[in-house]
Amino acid sequence: MDWLQGGPGFVIAIMAVSYGAWVINNWIRARHGYELEDEWGGKTAPKTAGADSAETKRLREENRALHDKLDAMQDRMIVLERIVTDRGYSLSEEIEALRDNRKDAGVPLNLASKETR
Repeated sequence: MDWLQGGPGFVIAIMAVSYGAWVINNWIRARHGYELEDEWGGKTAPKTAGADSAETKRLREENRALHDKLDAMQDRMIVLERIVTDRGYSLSEEIEALRDNRKDAGVPLNLASKETR
């Protein structure tokens, strides 16, 4: 237990844990496509940025197509919301206005006095 008292084994253990954590951190970052960090804090871009595989190209094209489809759907949704909210409310007001005006206008039908031929 002399390494707990500040001997060289303690310093080596701290260095080993720090180095291992740095390696694990860079492995996780590389796996998820983030820039890598070197020992001095510099950043290195992943090497796959310039070389696209066929799978990556296919996924980018599919992603672009899905984004275009989503944009078209959003445009349609905006139009439908405008029709439902704006026109629907004014249409119901117009119908009610016609009901109110109907009492005053029009010619009454006298169905009882109609001659049968």
